[in-house]
Amino acid sequence: MARLKGQRGFTLIELTIVISLITILSTIALVGYRSAVTRTREAVLQEDLFRMREAIDQFYADREAYPVGLSELVSGGYIRSIPTDPMTGSAETWTPMFTDTRTDAGFRQGLFDVRSGAEGNALDGTFYSEW
Repeated sequence: MARLKGQRGFTLIELTIVISLITILSTIALVGYRSAVTRTREAVLQEDLFRMREAIDQFYADREAYPVGLSELVSGGYIRSIPTDPMTGSAETWTPMFTDTRTDAGFRQGLFDVRSGAEGNALDGTFYSEW
């Protein structure tokens, strides 16, 4: 079918190619966006773990005993509140690691480390629960 003189427009093949290119570029952008969101959540998790571990160390340096739990860090003023685990969306999913410490009254079990309760692997292949 010949075009009439003066008519302009796109053929079906041209439109299909343009739509295909837009779809491919959108897919690439979506994958990049999702990995950027995951990287951001992992950075927040690392920062939260660092701050809580720092607070546990400061508590130990001040009182020569580990805290009983994360709530003792809050009540003692070492942290303002227990942060929300960015991978699980809850402040209740932190996994405490306890050890026995010697006090004047004997032995006491105290929180010496905290880890994420999130399941799954990070972008670097390690488990969130091992951080």
